[in-house]
Amino acid sequence: MDGNFGNEKSFHSFALQFVRMEPKERILIKAHELFMQYGIRSVSMDDIANNLGMSKKTLYQYYADKDELVDAVVDTHISEIQTDCGTCRNMATDAVHEIFLTMEMIMEEFANMNPMILHDLEKFHFRSYQRFKDHKDKFLAQVIRDNIEWGIKEELYRPDLNVGVMCKFRIESMMIPFNVSLFPPGKYNLGETTGIIIEHFVYGLATIKGHKLIQKYNEQRQKKLNYDENKK
Repeated sequence: MDGNFGNEKSFHSFALQFVRMEPKERILIKAHELFMQYGIRSVSMDDIANNLGMSKKTLYQYYADKDELVDAVVDTHISEIQTDCGTCRNMATDAVHEIFLTMEMIMEEFANMNPMILHDLEKFHFRSYQRFKDHKDKFLAQVIRDNIEWGIKEELYRPDLNVGVMCKFRIESMMIPFNVSLFPPGKYNLGETTGIIIEHFVYGLATIKGHKLIQKYNEQRQKKLNYDENKK
């Protein structure tokens, strides 16, 4: 959940759907929302139960402990990411376009995310962290490799690229914005920082032909941002 419902009507529609959901699904959605906003460690089972207006006893009927709930949240989140990546690939007209679609998706998701979430996951819920790491090192690495190979084939990316090295570089650069000692949350926005790093990465891959497309998609993105800003 990112909290962006578009308008009041869609918010009420979601609220109605939320009330009608099975308790286990409502717990999962609320836990995900709270973890994203506050980090995992700072959110207790009591907090989740209170936010749902249910007793902790009821919550424990569906999830034996916090570890089990975190596992479920992480598994659901990974599944959503994988679906979104497939959607970006299917919608993209070229490799650069796929990067921009992915960047918009990530920036929207990260806009209100607490960067401490990965630290909390690694330190306090290692099983879930290993699940995330496996997803990152296998699924996301393959998505990046496929994109680079597509871009080279289209002559949008440089033919002399070492694909393996660039894949590893991009995978590790994903983690940089979550380093709160480098990017303190009060000073840097996680979504904006991530977008800057992605844009820098794609510029490094691109040929002159690719650079022109980057500029084109950047202009389109800026127009959309201006339009959305004027609508507020």
